[in-house]
Amino acid sequence: MAAVAVAHRGDPYRVRENTLPSLRSAVHRGADAVEMDVRLTRDGRPVLLHDATLERLWGDERALAKFTAREVRELTGGGVTGLGEGLAAVHATPGVRALIDLPDASAAPAAVAEVRDHGAGDRVYYCGGATAMRAVRDRDPDAEIALTWTTLAPPRPTLLAQLRPRWLNYRFGLLDAALVDRLHADGFLVSAWTADTRRTMLRLLRLGVDSITTNRIDCLRRAIDTPPRRGRRER
Repeated sequence: MAAVAVAHRGDPYRVRENTLPSLRSAVHRGADAVEMDVRLTRDGRPVLLHDATLERLWGDERALAKFTAREVRELTGGGVTGLGEGLAAVHATPGVRALIDLPDASAAPAAVAEVRDHGAGDRVYYCGGATAMRAVRDRDPDAEIALTWTTLAPPRPTLLAQLRPRWLNYRFGLLDAALVDRLHADGFLVSAWTADTRRTMLRLLRLGVDSITTNRIDCLRRAIDTPPRRGRRER
């Protein structure tokens, strides 16, 4: 089975990340899944934003949590939108999935509830650290989880038993053939983030990684669909 091509926050090199146009651009360019970050507004609504503040993307140093969903939508000209709208944008194309990243575990209950309200559970999976994924599992026993892991020390067996992740999600530089083989032998799928050069993408594919997250979804799509010609140097 071919590796899953995951678009990181949409198509951020072309369109501002975590916006509806960025999500749609990623789908148009061949994403199998689109990763989107979810945080909470002051009134507890799950919206698409990676950072805790609006400074990097929207030029306002104030925290997202200071605004209601309506206020942040008005402040950003509709750029910061709700999770439900993000799900609708991604799922408008049959077969494309949404990967919900939870940089703040407190957003997990609202995110799970929004997914349930949209009847999208079979086309959504979640990624994040142990605290966030524990909050997801507590609210959805059937949720598909990709546990993000940032060290070569293996996750504790008790943690794995509690979370029951389908995926272990590693920074790409940590993965080698021995680790990928061990994780597969233990029954896990392996995902890698965030690979943006073709050389790195091809290395991960040769290792047998099951999913790759990238900011360059068109490049990853070509790497998966078009094997390199023998003798060709990759960059």
